[in-house]
Amino acid sequence: MRVVFVTYAEKTHFLGMVPLAWALRNAGHEVRVASQPELSDVITGAGLTAVPVGKDHMLHRLLTHAESLDPDGPAPFDMAENRPEMLTWEYLRRGYHDELVPWWWRVANDPMIVELTDFCRHWKPDLVIWEPASYAGAIAAKASGAAHARMLWSLDLFARMRGHYLTARQRHAPHEPDAMAQWLTARAAKVGTTFSEDLTSGHFTIDYTPTSLRLDLPHTYLPLRYIPYNGTAVIPPWLHTPPTRPRICLTLGTSATERLDGYSVPVQDILTHLADLDLEIIATLPEKQQAELHHVPTNTRLVSFVPLHALAPTCSAVIDHGGPGTVFTMASHGVPQLVLPKLFDEPVLGDHLTGLGAGLVVRGGEATGARVREDLLRLLGDPSYTHAAARLREEMHTMPTPNDLVPELERLTAHHRGGTGTG
Repeated sequence: MRVVFVTYAEKTHFLGMVPLAWALRNAGHEVRVASQPELSDVITGAGLTAVPVGKDHMLHRLLTHAESLDPDGPAPFDMAENRPEMLTWEYLRRGYHDELVPWWWRVANDPMIVELTDFCRHWKPDLVIWEPASYAGAIAAKASGAAHARMLWSLDLFARMRGHYLTARQRHAPHEPDAMAQWLTARAAKVGTTFSEDLTSGHFTIDYTPTSLRLDLPHTYLPLRYIPYNGTAVIPPWLHTPPTRPRICLTLGTSATERLDGYSVPVQDILTHLADLDLEIIATLPEKQQAELHHVPTNTRLVSFVPLHALAPTCSAVIDHGGPGTVFTMASHGVPQLVLPKLFDEPVLGDHLTGLGAGLVVRGGEATGARVREDLLRLLGDPSYTHAAARLREEMHTMPTPNDLVPELERLTAHHRGGTGTG
């Protein structure tokens, strides 16, 4: 069969798709990856065939500009919000009508919907797999008669918030337009198709979140084992031999410096407070952030990049930002995590790890060097964290591999192809 993976141009969203794309190729299926031109080199660097469609989105530039115009304005809508007292109709309406649809989903998707649909009508895929904010993939699939599936890269905050919004709208403003459906209806009509709720959720959803970390939602998920993929990488010589003392990885993700306004935690303060401990600290920092440090302790090794799947097995613990790629990579190797989250899914992932006993979370301004030192010593000194992280690793390793999942994808595609499936 022919399969198209779709993501707007966001590298971290694409990387988690690569192992499944290769499993489909290895099973003899034709695979293409459609995205905006900016991502083409990343796609081809993974050994996959890129299909550039439309124009590059300007999402991050627009958000940065908006924040600079009103840095003291109201806090952005929180997709992870789940407290009943906060989920008022006014809050949810503002989130959908004023932020999610016009600022995220429209800006990321509109530049590629028409060309992606044209490609799918020409190439005639059997299955389109799209990351959960790339609704262009769902529209193109429906317009070309393909089955389509969401592929999550983290907790399904999209479906949970959609459920909150629809419930509140039905209760408080049933005659008010559904902002998301209104937007998708207009875009679908532009390419000759119609809106249906599967445009928001796919015919089915592929999810590599282990059950113990997953949100409790009334949806059916197709489980998939997380296989770490960090892009092209070289193993440095110092990783050839085991560490002689406990090794700690400090990694705060790539999006914070490549897409956002930098790290939200005091890196220098953290390194300084860990300096006298008999540990080996591996700090993965871009060269610009390295240059901003005024002192590098003798127990710290600075690296601009190291493949986490190679580093993780040598670590006793990790200090990270809670990004899903890092969280799942470290969890797949049984590494206890100290999470310093900032936004979106990061606080929720940190809380879930804490609930399992596989980590700790320190929020916002509490993430001082002294607090990080205190909680890191807790992780290292209490073996229950390592045992809980090992249980999570074993749970992840029981999930179907990408190769295992291919026959089920073939079956579901046959069921849903041409719009005959019922969801």
